[in-house]
Amino acid sequence: MDTSQGSKVVLVTGASSGIGEACAELLSVRKHVVYGTSRRPPEKPPVGYRMLALDVTQEDSVRRAVAELLEREGRIDVVVNNAGHALAGALEDTSVEEAWRQLDTNVLGVLRVCKAVLPHMRERRSGRIINIGSLGGVVGLPFQGLYSASKFALEGLTESLRQEVEAFGIQASLVEPGDVRTRLTDNRVRAEGSRDGSAYREPFEKVLAIIEKEEREGVPAEAVARKVLEVMEAREPDVRYSVGKLSQRAAVVAKALLPARTFEGLLMSMFGLKRR
Repeated sequence: MDTSQGSKVVLVTGASSGIGEACAELLSVRKHVVYGTSRRPPEKPPVGYRMLALDVTQEDSVRRAVAELLEREGRIDVVVNNAGHALAGALEDTSVEEAWRQLDTNVLGVLRVCKAVLPHMRERRSGRIINIGSLGGVVGLPFQGLYSASKFALEGLTESLRQEVEAFGIQASLVEPGDVRTRLTDNRVRAEGSRDGSAYREPFEKVLAIIEKEEREGVPAEAVARKVLEVMEAREPDVRYSVGKLSQRAAVVAKALLPARTFEGLLMSMFGLKRR
């Protein structure tokens, strides 16, 4: 699909704030027909694009939103899977229920949206899916284990999807942000077991403080939106695109080049963690 010419119909999940909102705003300014989604759309509609009610954890909700968009526009050219949830805590302190909620949103939510739009895209033999991953899906982060697991899973899901849909004229890519200034920092959920009594409480609080400081000093959401636009307009998009501070993007290269234990030690030292 050549998206470099003409207006496209774009669905952006999780568009009530942060990266999703920035994507919806930028793409609408570029004269694309944009539909953002949120579990609870604002009463006052945004300027330049429409909002639909969509909860990625509920299959019926996903199907209704996609059907409504298709009824209004007749097609969906691009999907930006951005809706996400962030859970923090030591793996030992994380309940299976908490882990499920993390994976249900970040992985199965993407699957539900893809399953809803792919029949239409296959019929038209055209479409583009852009999944918002994370550099935390390439490098495992301490006390972000389930979040990293969900983004690692999205890496594999997208690689597999690309190969499956290529013959139908559909393309899929990943955008992997590092730290970004969004409300995700304030909305992060802490595992219940990470509270008083946790054997990990002291290092967890130290690491989380570093992570949140880096996030608040991260790139603006608009930087990610510009990268999404770049992917959307590419004639032959690559598998993945990183965006963020150079030092964080370089960590991915360092992981591939350095011995695993050496890289692990460097990462731990960044977060103030020591080997025994």
